[in-house]
Amino acid sequence: MAIGELVSGPVEHLVAGGAGILTVQGKRIFMDGAAPGDVVTGRITVENRHWAQACLVELVEASSLRTPPLCPLYGRCGGCSLQHIRYEAQVAEKMHILREAFTRLGGINLPVEPFVPSPPWEYRNRIQLHRRGFKARKSDEVIPVKDCPVADPGLRRVLQEAAALPPTGRDRFTLYGRGDTLVSEGRIRGRIRRRGTVRLSGKEILMDAGVFFQSNGTMLEKLIGDLQSVAAGADRSRPMADLYSGVGTFAAFLGEGFPRVDLVEENPEAVVLARENVRGMEARLFAQTGDLWAKGCSLNGDYGFMVADPPRQGLSPALRRALALRGPPVLAYVSCNPATLARDSGELIAGGYRLEWLTGYDFYPQTAHIEGLAVFVRP
Repeated sequence: MAIGELVSGPVEHLVAGGAGILTVQGKRIFMDGAAPGDVVTGRITVENRHWAQACLVELVEASSLRTPPLCPLYGRCGGCSLQHIRYEAQVAEKMHILREAFTRLGGINLPVEPFVPSPPWEYRNRIQLHRRGFKARKSDEVIPVKDCPVADPGLRRVLQEAAALPPTGRDRFTLYGRGDTLVSEGRIRGRIRRRGTVRLSGKEILMDAGVFFQSNGTMLEKLIGDLQSVAAGADRSRPMADLYSGVGTFAAFLGEGFPRVDLVEENPEAVVLARENVRGMEARLFAQTGDLWAKGCSLNGDYGFMVADPPRQGLSPALRRALALRGPPVLAYVSCNPATLARDSGELIAGGYRLEWLTGYDFYPQTAHIEGLAVFVRP
């Protein structure tokens, strides 16, 4: 098999990243734009000893799971990669990817609880604009955008009002919109308002457009509800900790039942917001990395419950080892990357935890991104 060679076959499943996979002459071929059940012909673009990448040349037979993309920019814009697949099939494939990651990378065979779906359109509350558009797919080209069907209705109105986005002096800026909240790093309707409060499950959470905040408020509320159920079963006579706490959203909802909540977050801007979001609670804030915090904390018996929500890289090695050896009786791990979640889960289990359950959440319909919640307990 060589670069430029044509290959044909049926597409089996999607893999992490959203490409379809087919097997030709015993080699796994990854192909963007394919759907499970398609019969395709593609041209090899990258060749490796064990796998290859191919571009779609011909759709020989279309899968019943295909659907016409809703957005006219689909295929050019880099935001979405699964609009050509029916939403219920997207959810099923993401469940398969999450389960396969645990089997292959973590050596763990555990049924994934039903994947929690999202409204498939107008769900996204946070978008990043590059001047007046989005980055193109696999390119630094900027695609001008006047509408986006996955964006929150308020953000769609902003995009549709060309005059609402005059030059800001920034090549890249973030907007967040949900309900009556509209904040931006750039200029909106002639003014700049970076900070605001967003209402989630009856609480007002202070946030800033320049600081990370979950992009799907509806799904965040569902996740918070599940975390509250987990926390309710933990030992509430001891403090809880919120690792990689961001602006303190989880602590604000989960900390009230514990004598104290400790928040660990290395971004100082996020810590300032978190201090406001846990005001009225007994709380300690640690503006440092999880590694530094773990070195200065005994962990043994200190906490009855922890929630961790690390970036795509997963838990840092030192923190992962510390939790595996000395973590609390109940640990809830929120992840945006099935591969690192599976890796970390393997080490936590080796350290004595039992993986109680695993659930997927579709925070980003029409894309290949997957969020998961793994709950660990010490027997």
